[in-house]
Amino acid sequence: MATTPGFLTDWPWKHLGSFKYVILAPWIAHSVYCLATKEQHETDSTNLLILPFLLSRMLHNQLWISFSRYRTAKGNNRIVDKGIEFDQVDRESNWDDQIILNGILLYVFNTMSSAASNLPLWRSDGVIMSIFLHAGPVEFLYYWLHRSLHHHYLYSRYHSHHHSSIATEPITSVIHPFAEHIAYFLLFGIPTLSTVFTGAASLASLFGYITYIDLMNNMGHCNFEFIPKWIFSIFPPLKYFMYTPSFHSLHHTQFRTNYSLFMPIYDYIYGTLDKSTDSIYEKSLKRQEDSPDVVHLTHLTTPESIYHLRLGFSSLASMPQNKKWYIWFMWPLTLWTMITNCIYGRTFILERNNLEKFQFQSWSIPRYNLQYLLNWQSQAINNLIEDAILQAEEKGAKVLSLGLLNQGEELNRNGEIYIERHPKIKIKVVDGSSLAVAVALNSIPKGTTQVFLRGNLTKIAFSIASSLCQRGIQVATLYESDYEKLKLATSCQGNFVLSKTFDQKNWLPRRAMSAPRVAGIVHALEGWDVHECGDNMIDIDKIWEASLKHGFKPLAFAE
Repeated sequence: MATTPGFLTDWPWKHLGSFKYVILAPWIAHSVYCLATKEQHETDSTNLLILPFLLSRMLHNQLWISFSRYRTAKGNNRIVDKGIEFDQVDRESNWDDQIILNGILLYVFNTMSSAASNLPLWRSDGVIMSIFLHAGPVEFLYYWLHRSLHHHYLYSRYHSHHHSSIATEPITSVIHPFAEHIAYFLLFGIPTLSTVFTGAASLASLFGYITYIDLMNNMGHCNFEFIPKWIFSIFPPLKYFMYTPSFHSLHHTQFRTNYSLFMPIYDYIYGTLDKSTDSIYEKSLKRQEDSPDVVHLTHLTTPESIYHLRLGFSSLASMPQNKKWYIWFMWPLTLWTMITNCIYGRTFILERNNLEKFQFQSWSIPRYNLQYLLNWQSQAINNLIEDAILQAEEKGAKVLSLGLLNQGEELNRNGEIYIERHPKIKIKVVDGSSLAVAVALNSIPKGTTQVFLRGNLTKIAFSIASSLCQRGIQVATLYESDYEKLKLATSCQGNFVLSKTFDQKNWLPRRAMSAPRVAGIVHALEGWDVHECGDNMIDIDKIWEASLKHGFKPLAFAE
């Protein structure tokens, strides 16, 4: 929201929420009706292509979002070292509003003007006209419109909403108040309407020009530089006609420089080019990948979990437990990503975070829950985990936490096999079991005399049972085999009970709460120089107190 919201700040369909797409329903229904009732030579091909074009724009923008978040997490060529806050993600969640507005305008002009119907695929004169009209009037008028939007009156009422994002993402490019978008659509209408009314329009000039706007907008708002230097070496004047991400990033950090749309020529002409443009560009190109202090290793769960990653859809990533009905219609894409992950998948960076002086990264193993249950997949999974550990070691990480489901004794002996294979590695491997035990023990109400332990007897379960017995709390189990194993594994045999009922008030779940992410962070903050894998564990009270000291609350341990 702008500092002092002005007239027509909100989009007209804001109150509709997720139902805003119904605005396009009448036109879409009319297109379908015409397709079903008219002969092929009577149908308007341009009208039929509007909806697929709008969907392609949404896909185009989403691909930029995913690519940008992946590259920004890696850190190489990053421009601004500021992270993306949750309020920015929420503020930019309505990026598709401008696509809806674009659809309305396309349908209206297509319906009202015969010149905008049945457009040919290509007309050279229309394409050339669009190029010159953009390079001339559009770029010139945009420059002065943009400068006027930085006048305190318009800036506080409109443009400050866009500048709320200092570290930009591709989709930041279209986050503006409704009134500002009207001005932009009028501006970008100069090439499109000119070609339509002169009879030179084609699908290439119309859809191609809008795609060009999307491409340059998304590219220019990336928070990493990727335009190679050799392009400007081959043709030096190109720097006047094509901007770079670092060029526009300076506008978001300095505010009073680099106003141009896509062609910096007007900043050169009117003296508003930022003096550090070239140095920031070269500095960003030379920047290497980040060296994390802590790496958290996780993995995909279900095939649909690919959509819950921060690299994907923010609306789904924010609520991974809420299943959306429309994901079922995305099964071809889901199947394709699953097959690709299984055949060609490599460990990839999900996100990065900073805490005090430490940098943390989350990496994902491209394997699903089901694969962890298949014995014939064990070797491949272990190889991926081992490669990730060695890669983290190479990058200089101090701690790697294993936040992997089923990474227990049957798969890799709680990570011990990696230490046996590489005894000289400096990175400390942490499985989070000590903190998981601490969380479970401290979640049991005071005054409890008996706890029911259920599920597989893992390293965590044995440790919890032993700690409870030492505190004088009885541990009840349902199966005699578990009862015998617990008695053999601990010294407090008198506190184990074989139960035949389920009336205990306090149960320990099938899988005790796992906290490897927090455990890895605490491990690094405390500077502990020991592994926590295999049978090794850290003192329960010690890690619990350290976690609370660094501000982690019990709720933070849930994954």
